[in-house]
Amino acid sequence: MSSRFLNRNIFGDEKNKNNLMSIADAHALLQEWVPNERLRLHMRQVAANMKAWAIEKENEDEITAQKWELAGLLHDADWEKYPEQHCKVIVEELEKRNIDPDVIHCIASHGPAVFGVEPVSKMDKMIYAIDELSGLIHAYSLMREGKYEGMEVKGVKKRLKEKSFAAGVSREDIQDAITRANITLEELIQFIIDHQKNVN
Repeated sequence: MSSRFLNRNIFGDEKNKNNLMSIADAHALLQEWVPNERLRLHMRQVAANMKAWAIEKENEDEITAQKWELAGLLHDADWEKYPEQHCKVIVEELEKRNIDPDVIHCIASHGPAVFGVEPVSKMDKMIYAIDELSGLIHAYSLMREGKYEGMEVKGVKKRLKEKSFAAGVSREDIQDAITRANITLEELIQFIIDHQKNVN
């Protein structure tokens, strides 16, 4: 059992449904909690992918898309300051702020093997799928002269097969996540390439 298991499955309060932190306030929290700009970039990239997926693939409304974006933006907010208590600290902070329970559950479920919380909703499943893959694709962009320009799915898949490349990225989690989300690896890779290339 992971030492970071949250040991619960219910987060937040249903009466706070649709109570969301503004995106500006979420960025302010990141500025306070996350000195590492590369980690903040990762969270902005995941947030952009999440919001775009909600709108383009799930036809969600503005409020729901903001939930997806907020979950992406804050999913690793406590990782740098509180690595041993990731993601307990951010979950408790959002509960104190009376944030929508869907957002909190999504964050709590972004690594089921680590936190012991199963992804249930499509939002949960997609943050799990996008998180690791987004990081690997960004690492690949940094070694290419044109960055994201001309990046192809087959190039990303080749890097996925190289266990030594972005070794911290769990290939098992990526496979598990896309299976749960009922999407193809190719579709998600292309989507992330298209949507995170302009995030800075």
